[in-house]
Amino acid sequence: MGQVRAPARLATIAAAAALACLAAGCSSTKSGSGDIGAGSGGKASVGLVTKTNSNPYFVRLRESAKAEAGKRGAKLIALAGKFDGDNQGQVDAINNLVAQKVTGILITPSSSKGVLNAIAAARQKGILVIALDTATDPASAVDATFATDNQAAGVTQGKYVKAALKGAKPDAVLLDGTPGSSVDDLRHKGFLEGFGADGSPSAVKGTAVTNGDQTKAQTAMENLLQREPGVNAVYTINEPAAAGAAQALASKKGVVIGSIDGSCTGVRNVAAGKFAATVMQFPEKMARMGVDAVADYTKDKARKPKGFVDTGSQLITDKPVGQVASKDTAWGLKNCWG
Repeated sequence: MGQVRAPARLATIAAAAALACLAAGCSSTKSGSGDIGAGSGGKASVGLVTKTNSNPYFVRLRESAKAEAGKRGAKLIALAGKFDGDNQGQVDAINNLVAQKVTGILITPSSSKGVLNAIAAARQKGILVIALDTATDPASAVDATFATDNQAAGVTQGKYVKAALKGAKPDAVLLDGTPGSSVDDLRHKGFLEGFGADGSPSAVKGTAVTNGDQTKAQTAMENLLQREPGVNAVYTINEPAAAGAAQALASKKGVVIGSIDGSCTGVRNVAAGKFAATVMQFPEKMARMGVDAVADYTKDKARKPKGFVDTGSQLITDKPVGQVASKDTAWGLKNCWG
């Protein structure tokens, strides 16, 4: 048959390479430019990494993100840790999304510091990274944060619980969430500020880690109650923890339990008198804003979001106190999530 002469062979190789590149979707972006399609005006590809897939809060956040992505013509890839506190699972999810060349990542970090290296690597690739619900530490590790002002929400809870004691000497216990989480730290700090105990720790008789889990919170509350039978005020990191505390305190009257979340289950528990009040968050708003930000950035890099954006919160109770603005549970059931 004879040998293929060099020019013909080179032409054949070049043509094959061009076809292979076309099939693989190669772009003209140079390696190391740090640009993964952002600002090209193309279709946005949004990665969402939540703490878990099962928590109703993150289920609603994911559903809202999916709906908004559909409206904006964007692709949504939703991943999650296996459990609250699964930092490695979230790191793996970020790396997965980087490999898929998403244009933006929305993340609710389980550990405010544990995902920093993975986030930095993503941003170096030109990927927009936005924290939802939970801030990173430092906050500058991401391009922007869309979340509840958790310290302000904690202040609201603290003010309400203190006022609801109606002048009784406070004997409080704190049911915290996951150590190392900025949400946990900010809510805890805010509660103490609002309760008036930030400079007077004697008002707080005990604390316990619950990871926001109802069963752990019930056990923790039972243990604290044995040590502090006179407890009359309880801070809880979230509504599952509040439900656990309420179960442990079912036979004890006059204890004011406050919480933060705003789930429909939580609002119903407030209506039923299981705990006195909750501070509602708005995960749907966070998700919509996050998806919109990635979609806008994909079209125009000049529209890059920056800094912290408070998505708001609202105290829900059927036992209002004059010192703290609130909405009743009827309003809460119309605006709750989960």
